[in-house]
Amino acid sequence: METPLLRKAPLNWRIAAYFLMVAFAVLTIFPLVWLGYSSLKPHAEIVLHPLRLPQHPSLNNYFRAWELGNLGTALLNSFIYTIVATVATLFLSLAAAFGIVKFHFKSSAFFTAAFAVGLMITVHAVIIPLFLAEVKVGIINRRIGVILPYIAFDLPMSVMIAISYIRGIPDALIESAEMDGAKYRHIFWAMIVPLSTPVIATMVILSFLRHWNEFLFVFIFTTKASMKSLPVAITLFAGRNNIEYGMQYAALVIGIIPMIIFYFFFHAQLIKGFGEGALKE
Repeated sequence: METPLLRKAPLNWRIAAYFLMVAFAVLTIFPLVWLGYSSLKPHAEIVLHPLRLPQHPSLNNYFRAWELGNLGTALLNSFIYTIVATVATLFLSLAAAFGIVKFHFKSSAFFTAAFAVGLMITVHAVIIPLFLAEVKVGIINRRIGVILPYIAFDLPMSVMIAISYIRGIPDALIESAEMDGAKYRHIFWAMIVPLSTPVIATMVILSFLRHWNEFLFVFIFTTKASMKSLPVAITLFAGRNNIEYGMQYAALVIGIIPMIIFYFFFHAQLIKGFGEGALKE
């Protein structure tokens, strides 16, 4: 469907726009289609005829990848890491943003700046000190040792998004609730959380995607196979001397299917959240 802006554009611009959109769609969708049908081919057929459709499609790669890569445990670990970290990040970022924006204390600007600085700190800059700290505390090879860094590195972005939205909620609503005797925790749960539904959807989706695809923390902080997440388990099929394309492609398909399902159900909320929440001033 054409947008009003596109309908007003000259014909040559409309043709160029359609060409770019179709080209981008093909470049985005074709690798997924190619990955899907290649995962049904044996290794030799993939090497000899990488673009050809499978002559004898088989799910054998999926069965072998699931068993040899311990993907069932890896999939469960990915869900645990992602869901726990996403819920914790959501609660902490909303609470922090509520306090910073609505409590009007003198050092609120300092805390806002501190979270903004956190956006510029990369994982690679702190991975060694963080590893030594986890060894000292004794949480290496434990799920809490993965989930805590997930939350810490996701908080700055989530807090800044929440601050941008909560700042638009009128102070008069909170002052009225305070005059009626409501405590801050009641105001948070009964007013801030329901009013922030659009931005909560955005924060949940972005956090879920970041946590699901995270690789480095699990790779560095865990050595046991029972602690590995799906992205790390998939790398087992991509060794320097033992590349098994069929199983690797099957493992990649298993890894992206949850994301495709997640996006299929929540893409409308993501677009709506950006429109009403994260970009609101």
